[in-house]
Order: sequence, then C-alpha cells, then structure tokens
Amino acid sequence: MNVVSEPIVRKKLSDEVFARLKHMIETGELKAGDEMPSERELMERYGVGRPAIREAMQALAGKGLVEISQGERAKVLRITAETIIRQVDLPAKMMLSGSSDTLEHLKSARIFFERGMIREAATRATAEQIAELRALLEKQKQSLGDADAFIDADMEFHQCIARISGNPIFAAVSGAMLGWLKSYHTEMLIWTGRENFTLAEHEEIIRAIENGNADLAEKAMIKHLERSRALYALKAPN
Repeated sequence: MNVVSEPIVRKKLSDEVFARLKHMIETGELKAGDEMPSERELMERYGVGRPAIREAMQALAGKGLVEISQGERAKVLRITAETIIRQVDLPAKMMLSGSSDTLEHLKSARIFFERGMIREAATRATAEQIAELRALLEKQKQSLGDADAFIDADMEFHQCIARISGNPIFAAVSGAMLGWLKSYHTEMLIWTGRENFTLAEHEEIIRAIENGNADLAEKAMIKHLERSRALYALKAPN
C-alpha cells in the first residue's frame, strides 16, 4: 500500500499574526476607521517579536485592509470597489508595459465599457450632472496649451460619465482603466488643432446626453474613442 506524503507545513509567525488580525477585521471586531493595536500590545498578546508584527501589518496593507502612516498607528480601511481595484494597479501597469497587444486589448475593453456608460448617462443624467459635464468641458478649454492639465480634465470628463450610472463599481473600473492608459498617452493629443477635435467631440457627447438620446450618445462616444485610441501607445525604451 502506497503512503501519500502529506507534510505539515510550519507557518511563519508573521503569517499567523496576519491571519489573526485579518480575522478581527472580517468579524467586525476592528471596524473601518479603527486604529490597530500598537506593536507593543500585539507583541505582548501574541508573544512574538516586532519583525513578525511589522511583516503582518505590511501584508495587511498590501491586501488593502489597513493604511500605514509614518509615526501613526495603522488604521483599518473602508473596503470599496476603488480600494479593491487599486490593488491590481501596479501589476496591471507592468502587464501593459510588456505587450502592445495587451495595450490594444485594454483600448478595446475601454470602448466596450464606455459604450454602456454613455447609454446609462443619456437615460439617467440629471440637470446638475449635465451642468457638471459642461463645467468640466469649460475647464478643459481653459487648459489649452497645458498638456497635463488638458489630459487630466479629459479623464475627469469620462470619469464623471461613469459616476452618473450611480454604480460605484462602474466608476472604479473607469478610473482604473483611465489611469492605466494615462501611462501610455503620447504627445499626439497636443498637436496644433488636435485638442479642438476632443473639445468638439465632448460637446457633441454632452448634447446627446442632454437630449436623452442613448443611440446618438453611443455613436458620438464611439467616434471619439476610435479617433483617440491611437493617442495611446507603448513608448520606445530610452
């Protein structure tokens, strides 16, 4: 009879501390905004050294469960769609940096996503939300000549459209995709006259939302994104 080997793996002390602290957060013993116990308290409670406590705290921070600030106690974070998606920010950028195909897939995914968002906006937008879009368009006009400010205003405009849905997951996904793409934005947008195409297209999108015409809004958004997708490209290494 063959005996199956099932070795018992000895856990690191920091892993055990991490598991216990995570359990306190999961059960509500520690709630969002609460300060974590001090290092000294935890060392005494669990009978371990400072390195194990600090390693466990770093692991909790890496999972988006706590926030560590210099000179202050770590605090339990409120878990939101945004904080969850933020955890994949660095791996996503690393994945994109290694493949032009992956970047193209992201551009296509963004167009697919924003087609749905713009239809939501056209059917749900309030007068106040439309006024916010117009204010962002005006902000973008005032940013002409300042590439960074113009691009930031462009991102705010699209993020505002996602927020109109009222779904925080949509807003978080939109913000993440925009942030990832920003790393690959070339200077093509700032060619003379190019920025005016963006402003005109944003105005067209706002008018369609204002009229509550989802089909027209989707058409305007697709035209805008298909034209601008070439603005995002992997930069050649120095």
